[in-house]
Amino acid sequence: MHHIPSLLKPYNKCLRNRTKCKSLFTQNLDILCLIQEQIILLSFAILTYCIIILQLEIGPAAMNHTEHTVSTLGIVVVGEPGRPVEDLEGELEKKIRLLEKERKNLRKETQSHHQHIDQGINTLQERIAELEQSLTDYSYPQGYKLSFPVRTNYMYGLVRRNIPEMYAFTACLWLKPAESGIGTPFSYAVPEQPNELVLLQGIHNPAELLINDKVAQLPLSLPQDIWQHICVSWTLRDGVWKAYQGGKLRGRGEGLSAWHPIKSGGVLVLGQEQDTLGGRFDASQALVGELSLFNLWDRVLSPTEVAALAACAESPHLGNIVPWTDRDVDMFGGAVKDPVDPCLQSSHPRQ
Repeated sequence: MHHIPSLLKPYNKCLRNRTKCKSLFTQNLDILCLIQEQIILLSFAILTYCIIILQLEIGPAAMNHTEHTVSTLGIVVVGEPGRPVEDLEGELEKKIRLLEKERKNLRKETQSHHQHIDQGINTLQERIAELEQSLTDYSYPQGYKLSFPVRTNYMYGLVRRNIPEMYAFTACLWLKPAESGIGTPFSYAVPEQPNELVLLQGIHNPAELLINDKVAQLPLSLPQDIWQHICVSWTLRDGVWKAYQGGKLRGRGEGLSAWHPIKSGGVLVLGQEQDTLGGRFDASQALVGELSLFNLWDRVLSPTEVAALAACAESPHLGNIVPWTDRDVDMFGGAVKDPVDPCLQSSHPRQ
């Protein structure tokens, strides 16, 4: 069941932008309706032109009481003066009314098509939500990992937790990158700042910790296909930060967004860097690989606590802000949950 998102990838990608999705269905219909309306408008113009020509050519003949007049349109007018013109005008008016009626019907039909398209999109969204919810409800008693098999701008995990204002934090996780550079394991965006809290690494760049769009380079080495335990901590007092790998302190610094609290009410995403709140992902910054045991605390963990987490020496030590549980992470775009816990996989090398 946890492979269902890969089947939904095209629909999920489309339905994230309702306007774009709807335009895919209605573009040809709108063009056809526009052409039909232009044809009707052209018909109005031709009929109006015919009336004017008839009035100009038949009018003088009626005033001179001629019995037979041949117009340039090839219409022979016989009988009482003015009678043929009135008859023709009546027929033209009937034709115009008919065209107006057809135009109104066309507009109603177009609106009906749009309503059917809306209903179809709503049905697809509801079905995809049901399938994704079934994945969320799946239980992983032995732990789980998130898999991001390819570099995309639509595979991601969404953390279903409200993030409060934080004056300090520690974020820890297990990573197994499949390519050079870890991409973006996690990003936290708030309405006015998409880079409120981000951990990322480009292909040929060092790992970086961003807080309020300010950057600190982290001295981390993350080889491919090996589970790595990573922790980063920070406090707004003097902007002091620390970076751990394998339970050991690899670097520290200060002056990183000092006295700037991490704002509340944002969106926490795993596997993608946000350029806007909750979206506008860039494939070049995506995580390719696997991620597990992401936990977030609103305090700085001690070196002893970090070492114990890296050594899997105690029962799961869950974050008080974001704990790694079955139901707190929803997957989108084809990323999947697999029942694997790095701490229980003795056959996999890890650091």
